[in-house]
Amino acid sequence: MLGILDRYILAEVAKVFLAIAGVLILIVASLLFLRTLEEVSLGALGSQVVLRYLGLQLLRDAPSLLPPAFFIAALVALGRMARDSELIAIAACGLGPGRIYRSLLYFALPAAALTAWLSLALQPWATGEIQRVRAQQKEQTTQIAGIQRGRFYVQDAGRLTLYVEDIVDGRRLHNVFIHDQREGATRVVLSKEGYHSFDEATGDHILTLRDGRRYDGIPGRGDYEVGEFERYSLRIEPRRLEDVPNRKRSAQPTPVLLGSEDPADLAELYHRVAGPLSVIVLALIAIPLSASSPRQRASGRMLLAFLTYFGFLNLQRLAETWLETGVTPVWMGSLWYQLLLLVLVYVALLPESYWVRRLRRRPA
Repeated sequence: MLGILDRYILAEVAKVFLAIAGVLILIVASLLFLRTLEEVSLGALGSQVVLRYLGLQLLRDAPSLLPPAFFIAALVALGRMARDSELIAIAACGLGPGRIYRSLLYFALPAAALTAWLSLALQPWATGEIQRVRAQQKEQTTQIAGIQRGRFYVQDAGRLTLYVEDIVDGRRLHNVFIHDQREGATRVVLSKEGYHSFDEATGDHILTLRDGRRYDGIPGRGDYEVGEFERYSLRIEPRRLEDVPNRKRSAQPTPVLLGSEDPADLAELYHRVAGPLSVIVLALIAIPLSASSPRQRASGRMLLAFLTYFGFLNLQRLAETWLETGVTPVWMGSLWYQLLLLVLVYVALLPESYWVRRLRRRPA
């Protein structure tokens, strides 16, 4: 059962955590939205997939936002309690630091579980979906780019071949050649002019030709037909999302990485595990960094907290790079930096600890 102190600390940390997490999500969403609009303006992304693409990017980046949000929330909430002498009052009631650790872990454990779910399950799925959306957009762009002057465009394993001699104003086509074998018969279409359009409902590209000739069948056979047309439409279907393979390691499902012995796969796996584990480690670091006397200036500890998290991120990248390149052995993994920082912070704060101050007061 949660005590009064546990509920109080949980409420203080939760309020700050929700505020900080909301601000971080808004900042990241704004940056991603601007970047997405830039890709739309450059033609690399269609306007009809902007919201879905933005949502997938937020899901991909969410696991990296929760640990710093929790760390800052714990520092702010406990720092406020230290400045208002609430931590001293709690200690005077006979409740030591262990009770503060327990209360904070009541919030850290669910936050770590949520981060683990996002990192191990949703992040690779979102990364794969982003890759598929970009592949589809690239395929559609390729289809449009394939309809360029003097270039052949081949689709459906060579059963459709398209050639355009000239393009005017980006959509008007001149001297078009089409070789189509998709319906089991051979069809050749020649046209002097046409235009290109895009069906937003289906995502298909449509070529509409005018005043041309169509040849059906194989020359020399009795069923060979030749005809003229005033209007002829050809629909080109885009590649389906599920047909796009996952090439990025970050898009591989976690069970696949668990069964791999490749150091690069193991580095990706440790990267996903590092998120939820860092929430617990940062909770253990936040308490000594914020438990200062009201008479002490908090700037020194806040600077140490900033350096700790800055070192945390850089050591994480360094450890993962060392594991991937074989500098560190596989059995060592890439999570050793979290234990290293935990020890360094406690060693740095050791002179200000209760037991060291008590030893200094003892007469020689």
